[in-house]
Amino acid sequence: MHYPHRISKIKRKRKCGFRARMRTASGRKIINRKRRAGRRVNVA
Repeated sequence: MHYPHRISKIKRKRKCGFRARMRTASGRKIINRKRRAGRRVNVA
């Protein structure tokens, strides 16, 4: 049986988690854009 590609949760969080976004200027722009659109952004 073939299983789908699963990336580990730690790797995923480190790559595209909240703190990874806040680390860069462009990432902070993404967070702010989502907040302005009314998206609830989970603050760690």
